[in-house]
Amino acid sequence: MRKEAKHLYQKAIDSLTLSIELFNRPNDCGRIHGVLIFMDHSFEMLLKASIIHKGGKIKEKGAKETIGFSACVRKGFSDNTIKFLSETDVLTLQTINGLRDAAQHYTLEMSEQYLYFQAQAGLTLFRDIAKKVFNIDLKTQLPVRVLPLSTTPPLDIHAFFSTEVLEIKKLLAPKSRKKLEATEKLRALAIMENAIQGNESQPSDTELKALAKRLSKATNWGQLFPSVSTLSFTQNGYGPSLDLRITKSEGVPVTVVPEGTPGAGVVAIKRVNELDFYNLGRDQLAKKLGLTGPKTTAAVKHFGIKEDPECFKHLKVGNVPFDRYSQKAIEKINEGLKTKTIEEVWNER
Repeated sequence: MRKEAKHLYQKAIDSLTLSIELFNRPNDCGRIHGVLIFMDHSFEMLLKASIIHKGGKIKEKGAKETIGFSACVRKGFSDNTIKFLSETDVLTLQTINGLRDAAQHYTLEMSEQYLYFQAQAGLTLFRDIAKKVFNIDLKTQLPVRVLPLSTTPPLDIHAFFSTEVLEIKKLLAPKSRKKLEATEKLRALAIMENAIQGNESQPSDTELKALAKRLSKATNWGQLFPSVSTLSFTQNGYGPSLDLRITKSEGVPVTVVPEGTPGAGVVAIKRVNELDFYNLGRDQLAKKLGLTGPKTTAAVKHFGIKEDPECFKHLKVGNVPFDRYSQKAIEKINEGLKTKTIEEVWNER
């Protein structure tokens, strides 16, 4: 291992050990914030060590400082010369980093189960990366006295969110006088939803108020957190050898968020409800474009809209098939019409 990579890796182990120590401490003073902050730091050091070990760079040309957490994640996922992260690895990292931001810069309230599955999933991912990149068995790197995070098996993610939402509803009940605590717990759940959607920004007070209002009317937590509802846990082993990974449901697509997109992460669940994403029929698309139906069909063919999965999908509702277009189809056609008029397209077709 290169000297710089070895140094960073040791820093990663140090912070991971402190995160585990804080998780297992009997005193709750600063415990949640400490676990998240040290775990997030351990991953940044691990990612930088991995990038260097694989021949990559953690400083841009002429820069005084090394790249940040998100840039490290993007390199580890998108740079094919050093790639060592999977889609679900990135979703886990984005969630931990989002929770760390809230813990570092404001306040955060998390239930024991929520903190547990984030910390255990983080420990498992750290173990996976150490093995994949450095061929190191993590248990040989930790002090012999370090205990596992927990021997309590986690709840199913769907059962967990149902329980959390029910608890928040109780805190928001009239005369409970616990709205601040409810908002803090709701923020922790909203951060995970944002992270899975590829949104790095923290939920605003306005967004949390709107979410709390919707929560009182929702019959299913999946209506409030649709992206999280596509995830699940996979668990292997028990005690010190417990592996807990966050995985996405089969068939749920993930997209790479373009680099430089303001406030965005590296990857995102592309969509949960496809009818919400592909929300336009041909005639609705025509109305949005200000064109006739036949001319819209000509534009769709000319600009290859049906060949672009971001713009078009053939869906079935029951046994009834539909051709559906997304809002991106409008943007793509309008861009195309800047170089060729609809009359020229129509005449060619």
